[in-house]
Amino acid sequence: MDASAEQEFAEYFGARRDTVRRTAFLMCGDWHRADDHAQAAFVALHRHWRRIRGRDDVRVLDAWVRRTLMRSVVDESRRPWRRERVTPEVPDAVPARDAGDGIATREALVTALRSVPSRQRAVLVLRYFDDLDVAATAAALGCSAGTVKSQTSHGLAALRAALGDGIDDLRPAG
Repeated sequence: MDASAEQEFAEYFGARRDTVRRTAFLMCGDWHRADDHAQAAFVALHRHWRRIRGRDDVRVLDAWVRRTLMRSVVDESRRPWRRERVTPEVPDAVPARDAGDGIATREALVTALRSVPSRQRAVLVLRYFDDLDVAATAAALGCSAGTVKSQTSHGLAALRAALGDGIDDLRPAG
């Protein structure tokens, strides 16, 4: 890759690495795995940098990275050694310091997101955390708008079921 292309990639990477890492965390629920997924997405982007059309448009690059990131997370979740096992007790649970504590709320949401199937989790993260509309989410995931809508519906139902009574803690007071 020539120096100008390297510079373009370095600028894009510097501007987007935190956002991609956060999106990966919301998809997989673990910061260490999120780092691995984000790194895999950026390595793939670097490898294909010359061939990606429209790389002058950040939206094209963002969509390409999101799709690669989502595929990485979903592929990993299919591996048998990565499947989570349900236990009757939560080991080393972090106690909430205060009912209004943002850390406890965030932890409850992330824990609930982990229980949502990976494809539905990817749709929820792109729709509600990355603030993409249905069409942009469908483009990022390479599926139809109808699939995004049904996965959103099923994902929200799974998230509500996982939160149970804890859903009231996430609602604003008043």
